[in-house]
Amino acid sequence: MFMHCNIEEEMQYICFLVFLSILGIAVLNVAEGAGECGRSSPDREAWKLAPCAMAAQDANAPVSDSCCQQLQKIGQNPRCLCAVMLSNTAKSSGIKPEVAITIPKRCNIADRPVGYKCGDYSLP
Repeated sequence: MFMHCNIEEEMQYICFLVFLSILGIAVLNVAEGAGECGRSSPDREAWKLAPCAMAAQDANAPVSDSCCQQLQKIGQNPRCLCAVMLSNTAKSSGIKPEVAITIPKRCNIADRPVGYKCGDYSLP
């Protein structure tokens, strides 16, 4: 037996399958969660640390209050902080990870994740 469908029914069926596929992909993306910095990318978060630029390039440069405030927010999530310090945005800005990693200590952030491994570096 051969079932005969008209073109309109076939198009509706195909559209329905495409809709289900898109919905499935969207659900999987939400189910997987976000990256190290939640729904924001490390590169986007790096822009929030613009006040830290000089302090992240020179270990002797003073660390501004605005830098420490932003760092304290991002630093609540050590994985995000690490991803930001090693991000493409940070690298292209001339940030030195070995210097940037010292900023939480230089800001006297008491609850910083001391010893947290960030790439080749550890938070002092």
